[in-house]
Amino acid sequence: MKALPVGEIKAQFSEVLEKVRQGESFGILYGKKKRPVAMIVPYVQTEKKTDRRIGLLDGKTQIRFADDFKITEEELLGLK
Repeated sequence: MKALPVGEIKAQFSEVLEKVRQGESFGILYGKKKRPVAMIVPYVQTEKKTDRRIGLLDGKTQIRFADDFKITEEELLGLK
């Protein structure tokens, strides 16, 4: 992995992106002390899982709500 200051990344952005496409990673350094703040890494396509079980009790229990059950998004998130 190479590390470059923000100014160099900006000046060489097209070249950096081409190297990232080829599999290389870049650290981005920021400030007078050139501390690492971010990375540019190659994008990796992941397989989409379509049949995923959620939770240990998936398919073993049922959840039913009363007909008069009402809750707002704010109440659900604890904002109200």
